[in-house]
Amino acid sequence: MKTSHPEGFAHLAETPIESSQVFQGRLLDVRLDRVRLPDASETTREYIKHQGAVVVIPILDDGKLVLERQFRYPLGRVMLEFPAGKIDPGELVENTARRELLEETGLVARQWRHLGVLHPCVGYSDERIEIFLAREMVQQGGQNLDRGEFIDVLKLSLEETVAAVRDGEITDAKTIAALFWVEKVISSQW
Repeated sequence: MKTSHPEGFAHLAETPIESSQVFQGRLLDVRLDRVRLPDASETTREYIKHQGAVVVIPILDDGKLVLERQFRYPLGRVMLEFPAGKIDPGELVENTARRELLEETGLVARQWRHLGVLHPCVGYSDERIEIFLAREMVQQGGQNLDRGEFIDVLKLSLEETVAAVRDGEITDAKTIAALFWVEKVISSQW
């Protein structure tokens, strides 16, 4: 049963009345909207507009997964994640996935599969993250990181990656969701 489209769910829809931009940065566009609720009353909604991102699940020929360690300032800690990055304006999502994999790991994949999309923060952002599976890897040199970006690349088995989620070493939502997808693909359930 699909529930993501408003047809048949009009009784839940909120209608924008007025929108204002509270802050515009390099990454974030913070909005404050006045909306009409289904019962005709009004309220405000604060949210972040986001250009979207990709997450790549690189699988090496030996079955190991390529992950990254990176310091994430808002949390003040190093996180273990799949390669990911934001979609540049006008860029095709497939090109973003290829670019981010190469820049962050030095790898190029010969086989690509789009697995799906996730919305990580539906309560306060319109961000979408496109999930890609990458196989048949070829090393194309080293990392070519953005200025101010520092990433360690590591290789873990599926079992080690799942254990890292269980043990709380991986808490990043996009990585956990992508791992769920890749488990199903590897086991041929999807």
